[in-house]
Amino acid sequence: MKSYAFSFSYRRFQFLSTLHFRSAPNVFSFFFLGSLNRNLSSFGLSGTSRPFPDYSPKKPTIRDSELILHISTAIKQRRYEPLRRVLKPFESKFRPNFLIWVIMRIRNEYELVIDFFNWACLRKEPTLEARCIVIQIAVSSKQPRTGHELIRDFWAKPNLDVGLSFSHFVERLIYTYKDWGSDPLVFDIFFQVLAEAGMFDEAKKLFDKMLNYGVVISVDSCNLLLSRLSNSSTGVDMALKIFGEFPDMGVCWNTASHNIIIHSLCRLGKLKEAHSLLLEMESKGCVPDVISYSTLVDGYCHVGELQRALELITEMGLKGFKPNAFTYNSIIVFLCKVSQVVQAQRVLREMMNHGIAPDNVVYTTLIDAFCKLGNLQAAYRLSNEMQNRRIVPDTITFTAVICGLCRSGKLAEAEKLFHEMLGNGLNPDEITYTTLIDGYCKAGQMKEAFAVHNQMVRMGLTPNIVTYTALADGLCKQGDLESANELLHEMCSKGLELNVCTYNSLINGLCKAGNIVQAVKLMEDMEIARIHPDTITYTTLMDAYCKSGEMVRAHELLCEMLDKGLQPTIITFNVLMNGFCMSGMLEDAKRLLSWMLEKNIKPNAMTYNSLMKQYCIGNDMRATTEIYKGMCTQGVIPDSNTYNILIKGHCKARNMKEAWYLHKEMISKGLSPRVDSYNALIKGLFKKKRFSEARELFDEMRREGLVAEKEVYNYFVDLNYDEGNIDMTLELCDEAIEKCLVGKTSDGQK
Repeated sequence: MKSYAFSFSYRRFQFLSTLHFRSAPNVFSFFFLGSLNRNLSSFGLSGTSRPFPDYSPKKPTIRDSELILHISTAIKQRRYEPLRRVLKPFESKFRPNFLIWVIMRIRNEYELVIDFFNWACLRKEPTLEARCIVIQIAVSSKQPRTGHELIRDFWAKPNLDVGLSFSHFVERLIYTYKDWGSDPLVFDIFFQVLAEAGMFDEAKKLFDKMLNYGVVISVDSCNLLLSRLSNSSTGVDMALKIFGEFPDMGVCWNTASHNIIIHSLCRLGKLKEAHSLLLEMESKGCVPDVISYSTLVDGYCHVGELQRALELITEMGLKGFKPNAFTYNSIIVFLCKVSQVVQAQRVLREMMNHGIAPDNVVYTTLIDAFCKLGNLQAAYRLSNEMQNRRIVPDTITFTAVICGLCRSGKLAEAEKLFHEMLGNGLNPDEITYTTLIDGYCKAGQMKEAFAVHNQMVRMGLTPNIVTYTALADGLCKQGDLESANELLHEMCSKGLELNVCTYNSLINGLCKAGNIVQAVKLMEDMEIARIHPDTITYTTLMDAYCKSGEMVRAHELLCEMLDKGLQPTIITFNVLMNGFCMSGMLEDAKRLLSWMLEKNIKPNAMTYNSLMKQYCIGNDMRATTEIYKGMCTQGVIPDSNTYNILIKGHCKARNMKEAWYLHKEMISKGLSPRVDSYNALIKGLFKKKRFSEARELFDEMRREGLVAEKEVYNYFVDLNYDEGNIDMTLELCDEAIEKCLVGKTSDGQK
């Protein structure tokens, strides 16, 4: 790996030393330049890292400087007075851009900075730059908690554009680093906030970004990311990938890191790999601990390999590790699961003989297992033992015993225990109530069952499908079919039984899977179940037929729908419009549009977009323009998709003047161009040699955090090189590698 990195270091040196006579470089001839700093920094060669920028804020006017001086002096001399009172004379004159200038004067007094910042925040949201400055001051003043809160508060804002905000936040944090804090812990804290917020991709981007500056995120922060990833349903693979990659970038994993990955592998059922990792830890300089072994023991228990788990516990003892409550609980849970409750109780006694006190979880597991077997006497003994050891039973413990009593038909005892539970200040949950209701229903005591049901509702708990099923079953057993039917209708009204929405969801899923025949069969079943298909049902099926090119069948469904008195919506007509366009039946599509207008059915932007898109694909911009004009005449407001379709179409036809005008109009209306529109515009402008407009668009694109195509990057690398802008040339090289190559490779592996 070292020779690999140094060979490209030499190539970069050759490039820089011969720039004055070499031809313009292509961005991908520098594929490894952007990652060079990373490789060298992992070898301790921080001299190759990119330097942090100098901070150069806008200067205040002379008049503003005087006011800023007065404000900062008042703040410093306030003594014990509240800041709001001290600054009252300046409120009317205070402007947001004063915030940073005042902080410059009081930066060495941390408490004053925080108080002043909070005062300013009450008046107006501070700029991102000001927030980052205060974060830097807090961290460098050994107040990381405050820095964490300031970062977290920013990302907790509603309706935040994550991609754009992340790009801007990183930029401002780097910009303010050198002159305001120079404590790399600030990047660790930002990394932690991203991990805690579930912004895993952004956390990875920050890690990569900081490597360019010679900063490696700490192993503890990386462990936080690993932990959050391993606990998310979709993040385990990413955690494993990071665990394999980060050591090459300077992260030295510790025992906690390995434990997290062992847990992840166990969750995936990859016990062999987890065990191998445990054995490899010592060779990597990490000593396994009791958590390492206990995690693997739990993993083996989950897959039913009890013998391997017991062997591992023996190995733990030989290594000098004492099993803990979690280790034993894994064995107890497994034995209870396979109904070997007596053996599980023996493990409990062994655990206690080793001086390990069982907790509520261990006792509740055993009590529940004995109750399920009907051995209430053993369950009561354990419950009494538990209370004698001053281990407080919880809702789950009580529910387990109540369930056992109900199964045994001891409803009076179950009700008594239920009231004891309430007397202990514990709140029964849906499972507790449903357990008691089921017991009464099975005993035919429907009056008592409904009384508990009503009490459950009064407590603010919602009966679930199991609750209603128990009640319906009880009514049916008593022959009260009318009441049972009423209850089923109540279930439907609460969404606990198949209704038209449920059927529509299923039909939609089948259509998306391409199984139209089964979807049609399900619609027929709805009729049999007396759940009538609605407009959404028909529209969903019509969409499936249109996408498969079966326009005749789609039209038949429309007629059937109309015959049943169902009114089509604009979505229904858009489905047909899209179907005609996709099938190349543009004349039929235009006739449908004319018919809609004749019937006073107002099309929307989507209706026109389908038509314009197909004409653009056919490079018929005259017809496209006519449709667009007709759209505007009808008072239909174009959306972002409309503009993107038109811009790409005009670029394809090399009508750059029209494309440029539409882009400007789109921006003026607050609509956002897509990446492909930007790329098409830039390429078209370059071909017309309109470099200034192309550069304007490229800069706009970068500001918005959008990633251009590699061909577009090549244009500007060559252009900047020809102009002698070497720094910008290299910056674009690094950016292209990071966004076009590294990013795509990473996405592909995910």
